[in-house]
Amino acid sequence: MGKLNVAVLRYLTKEDFRVLTAVEMGMKNHELVPGALVACIANLRHGGVHKVMKDLCKHRLLTYERGKHYDGFRLTNSGYDFLSLKTLTLRGVISSFGNQIGTGKESNVYVVGNEDGKQLCLKIHRLGRICFRNLKEKRDYHQHRNFASWLYLSRISATKEFAYMKALHDRGFPVPKPIDFCRNCIIMELIDGLPLTQIHEVDDVEGLYDDLMNLIVRLGNSGVIHGDFNEFNIMLSNDLKPVIIDFPQMVSTSHAEAERYFNRDVTCIRNFFKKRFGYESSLYPTFKDLEREDNMDKEVSASGFTCQMDELLTRLASCGGGLEDMESEGEEEEFSDDDSDEEADSEEEESSEESEEEDEGNEFSDEQEVSKKMKELELPASTDVGLQCSLDSDQSDSCKNGKHLRGSPVENSSDCKKDTDEASAVNEDSCSKEKACSHVFSLRSTSTCATIAPEVISNRVKKSLEKREKAAARRRKIVVKGEASATTRHRRENTATIKESEGIWG
Repeated sequence: MGKLNVAVLRYLTKEDFRVLTAVEMGMKNHELVPGALVACIANLRHGGVHKVMKDLCKHRLLTYERGKHYDGFRLTNSGYDFLSLKTLTLRGVISSFGNQIGTGKESNVYVVGNEDGKQLCLKIHRLGRICFRNLKEKRDYHQHRNFASWLYLSRISATKEFAYMKALHDRGFPVPKPIDFCRNCIIMELIDGLPLTQIHEVDDVEGLYDDLMNLIVRLGNSGVIHGDFNEFNIMLSNDLKPVIIDFPQMVSTSHAEAERYFNRDVTCIRNFFKKRFGYESSLYPTFKDLEREDNMDKEVSASGFTCQMDELLTRLASCGGGLEDMESEGEEEEFSDDDSDEEADSEEEESSEESEEEDEGNEFSDEQEVSKKMKELELPASTDVGLQCSLDSDQSDSCKNGKHLRGSPVENSSDCKKDTDEASAVNEDSCSKEKACSHVFSLRSTSTCATIAPEVISNRVKKSLEKREKAAARRRKIVVKGEASATTRHRRENTATIKESEGIWG
């Protein structure tokens, strides 16, 4: 990600910021913005866009990359931060930039000053770090998208946090006062205190524990859960009052995992007080103790709050009902659904029983017919008949070929004559039996085994793997940066096209 060096900010001109804004606009629907498109969007009077982009690449505010289909420019994190700081400066929110006072997995925190000399807190969201890239499971920023830029996701995160902070501050929660935001930057009040993780002694441990548990319950009654309520996101001011920070991970109490998040927040506070202060209390809130008093999750569109819940709340507000009525309506719908499912299941069972009875009747009638035929011909059971028929036919075939049934060699011709006489007598009986057992089938299974040696198979596999590795090595692209390499590549492609079309060009 790199450090933010704001010393370059004072030397940038209006044309530089115009080009940065053009690249930002082009990145809405381009992964890499071509230089021609940047020049078209910037629309500078005297031109010179190419030179400006080269200077911005030197300061690492832009980067030139080579893509699969075309080459172009991309806005870096520093360039995006410069655009935000320039906008906040023009609004008169900040006028000076100080040191970095904190860093996290998804943001950096700095001290800034306004025109009156008052110190403020600047939080810059930086999503996309190696330690925190699995956003699809942790956040719902993607929604229906499969891919999104890290800069755009950082902007969504900052917007959500500012909305949460403003809603909590308006309701009297101990949070920093939000002042302004732009893109991925948030300006808020600077808390004069220390984070709870740096505090080892407290005068009133029980009172602090009660205050924190009451804050968790108040948040739940308002319809939201912090989701990361621990010693790193709680600060103690000089008057030993807790202040909550860091809100992008907040979820609604209607979320599918709301109870787990609530219990995790409570467990984090209990474990911290037990380890740090040696204090353990048997009194702690549970998710069932929450009583909704406000719809803050609807106001800020918290994660887990769906459109169906919004329609229910608006319908109840218009009818003058409460949450209890909504729960009773939901239970009635569940009971009605269960009754309909039970009726459908009973009908399916009755139809299945009737079909089974019909099948049993058909089978019984077939068995009766077979047994009658067997009694007339004086034959054994159906399975034995089938085996006998197959064996008799095999015996007759084998005897005609001059061989016995089990493959024993023929010793004398007299034995063969006897066998033929017996076979003719058997054939007459077998013909009558075949007519009776025409509905019986005999099944035989054959098995095959590989005739290729295992050494040959292993050699073939090795050759195929070597071919794959060679093909992959050929497909590997050499990552080249800079416009000179792109120009050389285009010239080579043009010369190859001219050589292939010599008949056209003469």
